[in-house]
Amino acid sequence: MARNGEQTQNTGFKLVNLWTDERYRGLIFQFALVLALFIFIAFIVSNTIQNLKTAGLASGYSFIFDTASFDINQRLIEYSSTSTYGRAIIVGGLNTIVVAVLGIFASTIIGFFAGILRLSNNFLISRLVTVYVEFIRNVPVLLQIIFWWVILLALPKVRQSLSIGDSIFLNNRGVRLPSPIFEDGSLFVLAAFVLGIVLSLFIRRWSLKRQEVTGQTLPIGIISIALIAVLPVLVYIIAGQPIEFQAPLRGKFNLRGGLNITPEFVALWLALSTYTAAFISEIVRSGILSVSSGQKEAARALGLKQNITMRKIVLPQALRVIIPPLTSQYLNLTKNSSLAVAIGYQDIVSIGDTVLNQSGQALEMISIFMAFYLTLSLAMSAFMNWYNEKIKLVER
Repeated sequence: MARNGEQTQNTGFKLVNLWTDERYRGLIFQFALVLALFIFIAFIVSNTIQNLKTAGLASGYSFIFDTASFDINQRLIEYSSTSTYGRAIIVGGLNTIVVAVLGIFASTIIGFFAGILRLSNNFLISRLVTVYVEFIRNVPVLLQIIFWWVILLALPKVRQSLSIGDSIFLNNRGVRLPSPIFEDGSLFVLAAFVLGIVLSLFIRRWSLKRQEVTGQTLPIGIISIALIAVLPVLVYIIAGQPIEFQAPLRGKFNLRGGLNITPEFVALWLALSTYTAAFISEIVRSGILSVSSGQKEAARALGLKQNITMRKIVLPQALRVIIPPLTSQYLNLTKNSSLAVAIGYQDIVSIGDTVLNQSGQALEMISIFMAFYLTLSLAMSAFMNWYNEKIKLVER
């Protein structure tokens, strides 16, 4: 009896310890919170399924195999009105990726130049860039998208198209460019281009290691241009010029042939690029200012030119400050591309809305939107984190 009393007392003591101990009490609260969250999600899912059944709507993703019955005016892959909803969604996703990638490329170039020029000793250039940055940053991006779209729609009609060398035409229907025609042997040219990029990266890496050991440098810029540009041209000539460009021709009422880029795409690209570039310029400026002034003074004492100092000394150190917030701007640009629906550019949101209205599968389409943008954001973050890890300072 005494032993049983002692065991009961010890058990009660341990249970009290579970509640009075801060660590155990925290675990109890976390478990209770997770349990409540699961119960809440289960209730929402159950209630949603019941409501869909009451409304006579079938849930599931089988609708993506149904016929779309609508056209898409700008696409990277083959598509027609007889294609499925799933293929239409893929076309919209590719359109979103294209405008995001081109926007990131353009905004990075504009942003870096603007950030550097804003620190220029030239009063006029510095103030002009400041006006651009402050104005663009404080105007909503949606208004800028509509602004560029209205300007492009105000261009001359097709019959009065502005032309550059009778090869490029600009009108209120967009930009008409020569379209490439790939024949037998064109894969060799593309392979030479990819090989040139790989070789230039390999040589650059080898040159940096060689510089650390010997102090000698190689003209990496000239070598890279030769490999990326000259090598494919040589293969192009040797293969018998397998890639031709079909220039658009003026017709009586329209332009024939060529590659047409819609005004919606151009307006969206210009707006997203200039808007994001304004924020990137401030990130670049702050990154440059974070580098100790002693670094610049030491470079000046060694007789280095200003452009070499910026390129070889300041920017490599500033990148370690620039990259983390730059990642956020890339993500913002990608997500802001969903505003394309306002001007009719057929990205994944615009096409998804059409699919939603025709099929009635609202929850499924919203989940596809979320999965698409989540995947893009995670992939972009992973790449930028890898790059940031690669360029960070290593303690020796």
